Amino acid sequence: MLIQAAAFLITTFSDLFALALLLRFLLHWQRVPGGQLAQFLAALTDWVVRPAQRLVPTRGQFDVASLLLAWLTELLELWLLLQLGGRPLAPAVGVAVVALAALALLQLVRIAIYIAMAALIAQAVLSWLNPYSPFAPLLDSMTRPLLRPFRRLLPPVANVDLSPLFALVVAELLLILPVAWLELALGRLLP
Repeated sequence: MLIQAAAFLITTFSDLFALALLLRFLLHWQRVPGGQLAQFLAALTDWVVRPAQRLVPTRGQFDVASLLLAWLTELLELWLLLQLGGRPLAPAVGVAVVALAALALLQLVRIAIYIAMAALIAQAVLSWLNPYSPFAPLLDSMTRPLLRPFRRLLPPVANVDLSPLFALVVAELLLILPVAWLELALGRLLP
């Protein structure tokens, strides 16, 4: 029971920190005017991102340090969970390290998909309840690239934009099919 509680705490805090780092990366990449959200993310992550940016500088519109730190956070989480479960990497260290690195990358993909889904749902709800909310421009900037392909293919039906619905279905399929299959395959490589 104590091990389960420790695993829960490790997973929760590392995923939340990776979420903050990934959000920081995405806001910078999409050049989204984050306002209070950007200030909050900077206050939460500057202690580790600023020193990392000296080693891994920003490349154009990509905050590589934030993305790398998010991946390292997920990698550390997986390693800690393996250690907590009593599963050392000793028998095939090279294969296990590569599998852990790939699983950490898949965790980041999963978090990014959840960010996209949350932004799509929040934007849809705000468009119905309060389209002039201060968060509307932020959500629109985040979701516009995701919705663009669907809006090209699907015209509005009776003045209702169904593209968020289809984007959510595709996001859920990405979570179910490729990400789950890859995680299963890579999980078998671990000791």
